[in-house]
Amino acid sequence: MTPSTAFSFTAADTSLEAGHRTKAIWRQKRQGAVLAESDELATETPIALQYNGISHAVLLATPTFLEDLAVGFSFTEGIIRSAQDIYDIEMEHDERGYVLNIEIASACVNQLKQRRRQLAGRTGCGLCGLESLSEVRRDLSPVLAPAQPYSSAAIFHALDQLRDQQPLHQITGATHGAGWADHTGAIQVVREDVGRHNALDKLIGHLLQQQTQTHSGLIVVSSRASFEMVQKTATLGVPALVAVSAPTTYAIQVADELGLLLVAFGREKQFSAYSHPEFLHENTDHAC
Repeated sequence: MTPSTAFSFTAADTSLEAGHRTKAIWRQKRQGAVLAESDELATETPIALQYNGISHAVLLATPTFLEDLAVGFSFTEGIIRSAQDIYDIEMEHDERGYVLNIEIASACVNQLKQRRRQLAGRTGCGLCGLESLSEVRRDLSPVLAPAQPYSSAAIFHALDQLRDQQPLHQITGATHGAGWADHTGAIQVVREDVGRHNALDKLIGHLLQQQTQTHSGLIVVSSRASFEMVQKTATLGVPALVAVSAPTTYAIQVADELGLLLVAFGREKQFSAYSHPEFLHENTDHAC
C-alpha cells in the first residue's frame, strides 16, 4: 500500500469470533453435584510485531482489531508520528500465534531503533524489556487544556455506557475496555482486550485512523489508572482519563505534570478527581 491509499489495512478480521472460544468445564457448587457445562473464555495469544522486517515486540493480546493495535502501539511507543507513517500491515497466523508485518516510513526507522526492545510480555506489563529508567517515561509536551470544562454528568454518562458496550466482557467476563467519549460523555467507540494497555492502544489506533479530533473528549477505561495508561492518553493529546478502578501514585504525578484530568474510582454514584480538577465545572464536587 502507498501512503496515498489511506488506512485500507488487511491485518485482521474485526469480528469478535477470534476473541473467545468455548471450553467444556466441570462446575462444582458448595452444595450439590458436579455439573458438566460449557464456558466462554477470552482468547489470549502471542502477537509479534515486526517493522520493515525487524522483529520488535511480542505482546499477549486478544486477536481482534489487530490493525488498530498495530497503529496504536506504534504511535504510543513513539515509533510513528501519525497513522500516515504506516504504509501497510499484513498478518500471518499459525498455531503459535500472530505476526503483524508493519511497513513504516523510512523516516521512522531511527525512532524504531531507539525504542527497540524485545517485549515477551506478561498480559498486564507494558514495560517488560526496557533496559534503563530513562526509557520508562517518554518526553511528552503537556496536553492542551480542554476547550471547555467537563461536567460531572458527562463523566457519569461515559461510565454508565462503558460496560454495556463491552460485548467480549459480557461473554467472557475477562476483558478490559477502553472507550472514547465526546464532551457530553457519549461513547463513540470501544475496544476490548485481555490486557488493559492493549485495549487502550486499540482504541488509540482506531482514533488515529479516523483522524478523530481528540482535544475535547475523554477516554474511559474499565481498569485501574496506571502510569502507562496516563502516558498513552497524553500521547494522543486527550485532556482527560476516566478510570473505573484506582489510580497509582506515578499515574497521578505524570497526569499532574502533563496537564491531564485524571478521574478514578468511577462508580455509578461517585468519582474522584486526582489531578487538574479545574477541568471540571465549578459546581462539580471533586470527591463526589
